[in-house]
Amino acid sequence: MHPANFVNYIQNHDQIANSLRGIRLHELTSPGRLKAMTALLLLGPGTPMLFQGQEFAASTPFLYFADHNPELAKLVAAGRRKFLEQFSSVACQESTPCLVNPESETTFMQCKLDFAERQRHAGHYELHRDLLKLRHEDPVFRHPRPGGLDGAVLATESFVLRFFGDDGDDRLLLVNLGHDLNLTEMPEPLLAPVENRAWKLLWSSEDPRYGGFGTPPLGEESWRLPGHAALVLKAEK
Repeated sequence: MHPANFVNYIQNHDQIANSLRGIRLHELTSPGRLKAMTALLLLGPGTPMLFQGQEFAASTPFLYFADHNPELAKLVAAGRRKFLEQFSSVACQESTPCLVNPESETTFMQCKLDFAERQRHAGHYELHRDLLKLRHEDPVFRHPRPGGLDGAVLATESFVLRFFGDDGDDRLLLVNLGHDLNLTEMPEPLLAPVENRAWKLLWSSEDPRYGGFGTPPLGEESWRLPGHAALVLKAEK
């Protein structure tokens, strides 16, 4: 099956709701890693799925809630507690008082999105808008070629994906989930530009508009990849 036929995601309603507090991914990982994985999600060949509020780092939890008649409501609440016992951290005794009642209106109201956070979390929102715009407007990301994607591991927590375009118009997506990585020797063939072209920075998750700290320029003989970041390079003449 072609990769474009897959639906990809980094969080969904089951993962979030089937936890003790319904906490979203941006509260469970570092900002840099989240931005890097978002770039991989939104620029990859598969169809990306964004969970409600993910695009602006919604602060509201997503808890399991339901609305049934009183008799069924008791059974649902009991069944919910039993279901969550499969997770050892939730099954421990001290977690029991924290389990919410799925039939409570308060549980539902806690989960309602606050769309004003699009402005308050503007950096996160702009990150998603820019990546989706790049996916839509860039000819290589917009029309991925069958078989036109290859990848390689660069270090323990770093890898590269190369998107092959027409006539050498390629793109590199560099993802570094670890510490800063200095590539002083680059024997990986996927990092080599096409003849008479050079790699130029097209996009960086370290853009200050997204809360980043700026991106060091690429050297001719060595690259420094920022930690917890993703870069997109374009092959230019």
